[in-house]
Amino acid sequence: MAKRRLNLNRVPTPKQSPKTRIYNFDEVALGYTEEEAREEARRCLRCKDPGCVSECPISVDIPGFIAAIEEGDFPRAVKILKTENRLPGVTGRVCPKEVQCQSGCILEKKKEGSSVAIGCLERFVADWDLARGNKQRPEVKPTGKRVAVVGSGPAGLTCAAFLAGKGHHVTIFEALHTPGGVLVYGIPEFRLPKEIVRSEVDYIRTLGVDIQMDSVVGRLQQVDELLKEFDAVFLGIGAGAPIFLNVPGENLSGIYFANEYLTRINLMKAYRFPDYDTPVMAGKCVAVVGGGNVAMDSARCALRISSAEKVYVIYRRSEKEMPANREEIENAKEEGIIFKFLTTPVRFIGDDRGRLKAVECIEMELGEPDDSGRRRPAPKKGSEHIIDVDVAILALGTKPNPLIPMNTPGLEITKYGTIEADQNGRTSKEGVWAGGDIVTGGATVISAIAAGRRSAEDIDAWLKSVSA
Repeated sequence: MAKRRLNLNRVPTPKQSPKTRIYNFDEVALGYTEEEAREEARRCLRCKDPGCVSECPISVDIPGFIAAIEEGDFPRAVKILKTENRLPGVTGRVCPKEVQCQSGCILEKKKEGSSVAIGCLERFVADWDLARGNKQRPEVKPTGKRVAVVGSGPAGLTCAAFLAGKGHHVTIFEALHTPGGVLVYGIPEFRLPKEIVRSEVDYIRTLGVDIQMDSVVGRLQQVDELLKEFDAVFLGIGAGAPIFLNVPGENLSGIYFANEYLTRINLMKAYRFPDYDTPVMAGKCVAVVGGGNVAMDSARCALRISSAEKVYVIYRRSEKEMPANREEIENAKEEGIIFKFLTTPVRFIGDDRGRLKAVECIEMELGEPDDSGRRRPAPKKGSEHIIDVDVAILALGTKPNPLIPMNTPGLEITKYGTIEADQNGRTSKEGVWAGGDIVTGGATVISAIAAGRRSAEDIDAWLKSVSA
């Protein structure tokens, strides 16, 4: 085979201009055309030992599906991609590709930022398939086994899809009125259109998965009751309880926790007011506290719903330590978000009616690394200052809701409130698995997908062993 030409120049990703997109919730990234996708696919060097695959949490055959794109064989690209990933339309958009698959690309080592655009190519394949109705279905023989999946976020959907592909009958119990978990309530439309999530969920339904909405396990029924009806249970319930800043004034009117704020905007359609009459405060000066993707999403939503004069992101470390995807940070900067690095709030200040009017902050200095491996921030004496704001959004991470753990005898939890589980998701309770944020704490969509996949494989093996 002829040696492939080394091309360091990535095909640019089309997207809305900042001046246009700050006034709408349409998707920012517009995706490759067929010609652009094939041109980008030609840059892949088909490495003998592909670093992109080893850096992918679910070990997708990345060179394989990219080769199929280059050849124009898109059905084969879909088949290869969906062998390991049942939600490619989602992961192609929200994966932290810069620090995962694309970081292992040999072209990245040749020139920073020149890796093959694996995420864009994944999205292209997924969207090509979705536009044609997700026609590929695995042929399965029913096993007669029944599995309950609690939660329809990325871990639950993935686990359900792979178990259905093994021939088991799967029922998902979802507490909300719409399936998708964090994919529908947490990630904004401009980053992950809800139509994409709906299409992926519809595909999983066609595999034979039953999804029951408004089903709050831990209230309406307990895990022990599910075990009487089902052969196994998977808990993919996420970790949606807020973490507090614990500073004075945190209960003032005008202060939101990010999960509530994003749920109102995304799931309850506050961004389409007055068509959807969901109340959410639209401030002129907004402060978002935090440095992850949730903080970026909150800041960019605040800019869009209020036409705010100023939106600040207040983060206690430097930009280098920010956990948000690099692409999201750059998009936020392009849109005019103001970053206040090495800064943290010490109190919120209200008016005589109990409404937020300002936040007092202090500058920080970085010291030695802490348990996260990042340098620990410490207050700089005498650097206190006031920032006038009328809305604040706290994006400090989340912790598990204790509803199911406290109502499930024999289910061991950690000191952080997460469920104890091994690498395959097996818990201390016979017949119960868990995966995603309820095990790891707040993490990425792709890590939850990987957990759901591993648990599905282990549940399948266990069901076969107990029936042998």
